[in-house]
Amino acid sequence: MTAMNLNRLAYFAAVVDTGSFTRAAERLRITKAVVSQQVAELEREIGTSLLIRTTRRVHPTEAGRMFHARCILILREAEDAFGELAQVAAEPTGTLRITAPNDYGITKVVPTVTAFTARYPACKVELMLRDQTVDLLSGEVDMAIRVGWLEDSGLQARKIGSFRQILVGCAGFADQIAAARDPEDVAALPFVANMALKEPLLWQFSRGDLERRAVRMQAAIAIDTTPAVLAAVLAGAGISVLPDFLVADLILSGHLVHAAREWQLPAGGIHAVYPAARFRPAKVTAFLAMLVDGEKQQ
Repeated sequence: MTAMNLNRLAYFAAVVDTGSFTRAAERLRITKAVVSQQVAELEREIGTSLLIRTTRRVHPTEAGRMFHARCILILREAEDAFGELAQVAAEPTGTLRITAPNDYGITKVVPTVTAFTARYPACKVELMLRDQTVDLLSGEVDMAIRVGWLEDSGLQARKIGSFRQILVGCAGFADQIAAARDPEDVAALPFVANMALKEPLLWQFSRGDLERRAVRMQAAIAIDTTPAVLAAVLAGAGISVLPDFLVADLILSGHLVHAAREWQLPAGGIHAVYPAARFRPAKVTAFLAMLVDGEKQQ
């Protein structure tokens, strides 16, 4: 078999990712004719149809889907190889792909991304904000920021910081919150459940070293992203548990009220997680350093 042309792999991957020869050409900044010709040549080389072409969209065949997953890994390895060479000059280059939860991503990661691209103009950043866990072993993401409690996944992790969980309600609930001094009293108030959590209704309260209370809330509203839960609480929908980095300023300003202040909820960690590898691209190392520095300054 002849040596594989990496450009053809990139052209094919772009077509699958965008679902269109035209959009793939726009992404790659080349002509549609070149993309079509090179993908056709790739199919001839391997002797298999990779794409189903219709008038509206291009879909991968079953073989195409399998080959696309391999292409992503091959192209990422090639990019990392060039990145390793670039690291000799200690200057991050290439595209850094990060995923983070909505709340922490908006509050902390976006400002760091802005500062990072200003400091390293040879780098681009693709930031995906989602509360669902992304599989890092797919090769599509360089680093994930995870807020909460890490599971043993065989990945490498570095702790960036920590956070407290705080039970809050809007100022309109101030009287009811003041009267609800114990966790059981709080459970009688309308609750906004965060469905991005594994246990959105069951909460473990503690006071001192000995007192523990497990309380199950009754959801008035259930929402699947943390920023939307905050918006509902501010609008007066009920109380909820939210991370301190999201609500601390709102408590100080009086927009939110801290409920059951004598009781604490479990604190969590903030970690950067990435696939285990001997080589860590300069772009990952540099971004992580900036994110850690930003947390230390808080």
